[in-house]
Amino acid sequence: MPTEKQKQARERSMPHEPDWAALEALTDEEIAAQIAEDPDVAPELDWSLDDPDVTVMEPFDVAAVRTRLGMSQQEFAHAFNFNLIVLRDWEGQRRVPRGPALTLLRVIDHEPAAVRRALARA
Repeated sequence: MPTEKQKQARERSMPHEPDWAALEALTDEEIAAQIAEDPDVAPELDWSLDDPDVTVMEPFDVAAVRTRLGMSQQEFAHAFNFNLIVLRDWEGQRRVPRGPALTLLRVIDHEPAAVRRALARA
């Protein structure tokens, strides 16, 4: 059974948990007043889609392409040289295909036979 000192030490070492009830009880006016008092408490939301530093990620339905080809995840990964775990992350929307992988997926979507021929020659 923990002593009072052990219990206090454990409570001090636990990460701070916000008071969610108090946060949800705040009105828009109270939030605006807090931001007016200290602008650093609010995130900077001044951005535009025209900003070159903003990357817009377009969703790509990898599962739909694979299903349309009638392949299992394992078959699709093997046929097109994808890592099975990464493929599952894409389909589970835990990761987004980017760069060359996204390009390859788009080509597979439109010309799967051409990709198979190209990979067979490699």
